Amino acid sequence: MRQRRIIIILSVIITIFISESYAQRSSAFRIARLKYDGGGDWYNDPLEEPTLLKFIRQHTNIDVDPNYYFVDIMSDDIFAYPFIFMTGHGNINFTDQQAKRLRKYLENGGFLYADDDYGMDKAFRREIKKVFPDKDLVELPFSYGLYHCVYGFPNGVPKIHKHNGLPPQGFGIILNGRLVVYYTYESNPSDGWDPPEVHHDPESKRLEALEFGTNLVYWALTH
Repeated sequence: MRQRRIIIILSVIITIFISESYAQRSSAFRIARLKYDGGGDWYNDPLEEPTLLKFIRQHTNIDVDPNYYFVDIMSDDIFAYPFIFMTGHGNINFTDQQAKRLRKYLENGGFLYADDDYGMDKAFRREIKKVFPDKDLVELPFSYGLYHCVYGFPNGVPKIHKHNGLPPQGFGIILNGRLVVYYTYESNPSDGWDPPEVHHDPESKRLEALEFGTNLVYWALTH
């Protein structure tokens, strides 16, 4: 009997500990990688988000969880993440149901950052139109607040990788005055978030990419 009571007490303590640990974890800012269909490599470079979040933790007072998470569009878990990120080199496909679900997430306070890793531009533009058929991706002016909120980027989104040598561009979809989708093209900041041994970028470029990512997170949290 005494042994059973000890087991029950221990079970309660463990349950409380797990609940408190989860609450503490969930109160910190997290990014989820968006898992999408269509054959594109949504999963590439999984060290990008953790490296960015560690940088943010070191250089700001934002409470972050630097672990890697991914989420399916149709999962209820998507609503637990204020910021979702998608990237890749290839095709994307949203079903009508997935497009409606993603729109619901964005209309209810969520934020999507998409970074073309050179190869997903055509697919992303096509599929985001399913999500917002009544909205267009518009290029944000260099004066837009995202480019100046923590670190200054007077020329807009920085050029991190020079695959095609074209000028970098940052596009957005604004809903009821709030930026809900931000898309970088010919820029690839997320590759600059990776540890230095992955892409062998100059340290100055990595710093630029990490500072830009900090602006993205800050903007998503405060607007």
